[in-house]
Amino acid sequence: MTDRALLIDKIRRLPEQIAGLVDGLTDAQLTSHFLAGEWSVAQNVHHLADSHMNSYIRCKLIATENHPPLKPYDQEIWAEMADASGPNVAVSLVLLTALHSRWVVFWENLPADAWARTGFHPESGTVTLDDQLRLYAAHGEAHIDQITRTLAAQGEHKSQ
Repeated sequence: MTDRALLIDKIRRLPEQIAGLVDGLTDAQLTSHFLAGEWSVAQNVHHLADSHMNSYIRCKLIATENHPPLKPYDQEIWAEMADASGPNVAVSLVLLTALHSRWVVFWENLPADAWARTGFHPESGTVTLDDQLRLYAAHGEAHIDQITRTLAAQGEHKSQ
C-alpha cells in the first residue's frame, strides 16, 4: 500500500474509531474537563467535524481554483459554541462519517497532477493537497490520542 493509500485509509477509519471511543459515555464523561487546558471529549468530537469540514472545503478549492486563499477560523471560539461543546455528539459523528465518506472518494479519485496543486493559508503559507492529506490524517490521530488521554485522566480523577 502506498503512503497516500495508508493516509487515505486513516481518513476512512477515523469516524468509526471516534464512535468506538465515545460509545456509552455519559454526558458528564463527554463534557467534563479532566485535563487542564484541554478540550472535553465532546469538544474533540465536535471539533473534528468542524475542522475536517473546513479542510474538505479547502481541498475542493485547491483542486478547482488557481492557488486560492484558504480562510482560517478560531477553533478555540468555535469549541466554546453551544453546537460544539454539548454532550450530544451524535450529529457530529454523522457529519464526520458522511464527510469522510465523501473525502475518501475525493482523495481516491484525485488525478496524479492535482496532488501538487496549491492554496494559500495565512497561518501556514502555501499548502498542497498532499500536505492536506498528511495533515488531516495526523490531525485525526492526534484527537484520538487527546480523547484517550482525557478518558484515562477521568479514571485518575476518580481515584483522587
